[in-house]
Parts: sequence; C-alpha cells; structure tokens
Amino acid sequence: MTVLLFAGSALFVPGVLATDSLLSMAPFAALLAVTAIGQMLVVQQGGLDLSVAGVISMSAVIVTKYPDGADSRLLPALLLVALLALAVGLVHGYLVTVVGVTPLVATLGGNALLLGGVQHFTNGSPGAVPAGLQRFALAKTLGVPNTVLIAVAVAVIVAVVVHRTVVGRRFQAVGANPAAARAAAVSLIRYGMGTYVCAALCHAAAGVLLAGFIRTPALNIGDGYLLAGIAAVVVGGTALAGGRGTVLGTVLGALFLTQLNQIVLSLGAGTAVQYLIQGLIIALGVILYRVRRRSAAARSGRIGRGGRRGEQAVQGLMTPRRAVR
Repeated sequence: MTVLLFAGSALFVPGVLATDSLLSMAPFAALLAVTAIGQMLVVQQGGLDLSVAGVISMSAVIVTKYPDGADSRLLPALLLVALLALAVGLVHGYLVTVVGVTPLVATLGGNALLLGGVQHFTNGSPGAVPAGLQRFALAKTLGVPNTVLIAVAVAVIVAVVVHRTVVGRRFQAVGANPAAARAAAVSLIRYGMGTYVCAALCHAAAGVLLAGFIRTPALNIGDGYLLAGIAAVVVGGTALAGGRGTVLGTVLGALFLTQLNQIVLSLGAGTAVQYLIQGLIIALGVILYRVRRRSAAARSGRIGRGGRRGEQAVQGLMTPRRAVR
C-alpha cells in the first residue's frame, strides 16, 4: 500500500516525490512512527493508550518552560521528561494490571490530568525551546534529518527486543494469551507495567523532538497524534484486540499516513479530511478484525465437527515438531 501510494501520488500532486518534498515530509513521518511504536506496544497487550496527547504536550512544556531558553538547563529538562514518562507509565500500568481498571479509563484519566497540568504550568501561554534543541531537531546527519535517525534507532531497538529476545517473546505471549502466559510463570504485572512505561517514553521522546522541530509548540501540540498513532498501528497490521504485531509494519503505517496527509493538504483539503481518513482506517481495522475472528471461529467449529479427523488435526497441532519429524 505504501509503495503504491508513493507511486500514484505523483499522478495527483506533481513534485510530491521531489527530494525537497520528501525531506520535508520525513521528520513528520518519523515523529508519528515513534508515537505509533509506543501505541503498538500497548495495543499488542490488548490495551489502548489515550494519554498520547497529554504526554506529548507535557513533554513539550517541560523542555520549553524549565530551560527558559538556556541550553545549560536542557539536560535537566530532558531528565524531567524521562521521569515524567516513567511516572505516567508506572501509574497507568499499575491501574491496569494490578487494580484492574480498563485501559481506556486509566489512560483517559491520565491524559486529562496531564492536559490540566499543561494549562496550570503555562497559564495558557506557550514558550520557546532552547536553541540547542532546535538546532538538533532541524539538523541533518549525512543528509538525513536527525528526527529520522532517532526514529530508526527507536524502531531497531524495539524490533530487536520484541522479536529477537526472550523478553520479547514473553511479551508477545502475554499479549496473545494472558492465561497461557500466566500458566508458564510469566509475570503479567511486570510485563504490563513495562509496556506502559515504554509507551510513555516513546510519546515523551516524540514530544521533545516535536517541540524542537516547531520551536514554539502550541499547548495542544499532541492532539493530532492520538488518532494518527492508532491508525498507523492498524495499518501496520496489529489487531486492536491484541496479539502479534510488527515494528516494521507500524513504521510503514506511519509513513503511509504521513504521505497520504501530504497529498490531502496539497489537494486543498483541510484537517477535517485527515481526521475522517484516520477514523475510517481505524473503523476498517476493527471490522476486518471481527471478520477474521468470526472466520477463525467458524473454521474451529468445522474442525470440532469433524469427529476423529478433527481430533487428529488438533493433536497434530499440539505435537512437538521434533516428534513429527
């Protein structure tokens, strides 16, 4: 879909594939990718993080208000952002995994508190980031924007951990079948809380980079990344009910949506059309998941009605590969 979109976009918007156009689009795709990766981790666990806007906005406020334009206070501000993300993730993870609060309610409440904090600390007036952060966010390394390099680094680290380590396999097991993971002595609380912490760190990183890229971020700077992040996860192939997902698919989903938004804006459509597209993508993802789930249930029913043949099929699925060979 992404390849076809880029190939066909030149037919509707001439010059959209020019180098300057692609370089101007890449930072926004990178920021959305970092946000979507954090959302993907939560969705894989069968949850949904609605605190994206609050974490991004509060992170932007911290790196603008605390340094007060001084580069010497930028590092302490970044540490405060990391502590904020850690606290938010731990609270959300505790409420969901220990207390048993629904992820939507827990993260939506956290989002409201964060946005209230943004208004309280700023008195309704945005600030400017230090010049050092702006230079880093706008700079390029070997012709590639730094924001893109950060997004690639985050994607590679998360992909390696999730798909190539024992911790990642246990993480996927918790999302695919919590009961089976618990029976295998995997701590649901530990992995659940770790998931929300990692997601909050991704959202906070996106907020810092976005603030540096814009220089004077608005107080509601994170609002546009909630639906977009969920849509990127859906396009990337992760089911909203949890289970398996891929970091590469999520990154491609973010790239797809960003390029689609560029085309929509170039054709003269407004932000409302972008929200409509994102909403339709999410709705389509939910519908496709329900269709696939019903189809799988129907196939399971046919196996059950198959008598002895069905039993043999199930036994074959449960038999270790070494024994089959």
